[in-house]
Amino acid sequence: MKKQIVLIGVLFFTVGLFAETVKLKDGTFISGSITSQTEYTLNLTTSYGPVVLNQRDVESILPDKHRVHLKGGTELIGVIIDLDEFNLKLQTDAGIVNIDMPQIVSVEVYDYEQAGTTKQLAAKQAAQRAAQEQAAAAVAAAGVGAAGVAAETSGSGGLTFDSDIEKVFDAKKPDIVNGQVQTVKEISAADLRAQRAAQMSDEEAFLKGVSPQERVATIEQNAQAARSGKLDKEKQAAAKKDKRPKESATQKLFAISVGMQTNGLKLDNSHRDGFAGTSPYDVGGTAVRVEGTFMWRVKSSNFWVGPALALVPIPKSSFPDLDPTVISAPPGTYNPNVSTSGQMIDLMLKGAYFFTPDRLFSVYMTATGGYRSVSLNYHGGVRGETDDAGSALGAVGVGVQTLLDDVLIGLEVSEQFTPYSGVFKDSSKASTVVSVSFNWKF
Repeated sequence: MKKQIVLIGVLFFTVGLFAETVKLKDGTFISGSITSQTEYTLNLTTSYGPVVLNQRDVESILPDKHRVHLKGGTELIGVIIDLDEFNLKLQTDAGIVNIDMPQIVSVEVYDYEQAGTTKQLAAKQAAQRAAQEQAAAAVAAAGVGAAGVAAETSGSGGLTFDSDIEKVFDAKKPDIVNGQVQTVKEISAADLRAQRAAQMSDEEAFLKGVSPQERVATIEQNAQAARSGKLDKEKQAAAKKDKRPKESATQKLFAISVGMQTNGLKLDNSHRDGFAGTSPYDVGGTAVRVEGTFMWRVKSSNFWVGPALALVPIPKSSFPDLDPTVISAPPGTYNPNVSTSGQMIDLMLKGAYFFTPDRLFSVYMTATGGYRSVSLNYHGGVRGETDDAGSALGAVGVGVQTLLDDVLIGLEVSEQFTPYSGVFKDSSKASTVVSVSFNWKF
């Protein structure tokens, strides 16, 4: 009975001390007691000392397992789910096993055969902490030395205050910028801002794998940037860059473009009464173009493809109506002029290739193929009708875009090619489009 009571006490002690086993994504198991954890780290106390784990490396936290040795040499491994002075209930891989306490020889924590790994990790982190403490002690010693030197006076045979500071800290002489002397106080304030910007906690240093020497070097680099006035500009540029959606994280693109399109549209009106032998009339002009595009990324490349739809209103134009009925009628009977207006509809398949997708200014090239439908409303003094035509459409262009808040705003220039036919056969086959685009990648 005394042996059973002692065994129960040992079991309660070990279960309370080693409450969890942490499984890492690389297959490693670390057994210990979790003392604290944050969004980024998990702190454990193991048999070999404290260990800090990166939360990104943790796959799961498992209940601690025990190895139970029975009389006769039998060994069982599992999670203790209940125990009293007569019985121990163990959850094994084969199911729940009830074990009489007199049959138990010993119970020990099962370390998943990873004790060596835990020991190595604890030793490595202990060495890192020791190096950090030494670096902190060196910085503190330098500060004390500086204070001692500053306390000396030139009358006591020592160096002057200014020369002492320069000797200890290797300080530079004050610079003259824009005709004003940059004093030691101003430079020190800039250094202080830089040091605060470069400071990181031990937890952050552990996550980023930054050594004490690297942290000191970073502080010095930022101090130089602060003295030159570039630190704030660099931080603002970095913040703006971080806001850009990473190209690799987006798969779809929706864009709305608004711009101007030149239309060399000419109407062959010779088939109408009174217009035989006349030259084609210019009914195009420069028009507003509105285009909507939806594209998908092709696998993981920088190439995107998808459908696009554009609407181009044809501006109003007019020319004298040569219809004999209009000409021979008394003045005021008919409108003496023909007026035209209409619209173009482009249905396209559009592709785009981004050369610098993650830069502040992203440069890209486009290629388009599709169909253009032209509808021109003809309003004469006597006759009113519609001239319709359709033709193939091709286009190439180049653009650049940058991030403004959450929208990618770009400027795109493209050249379109359309072989018109029918009453529009004399029209220019090329037209230029300049547009501003608003893009959303998601």
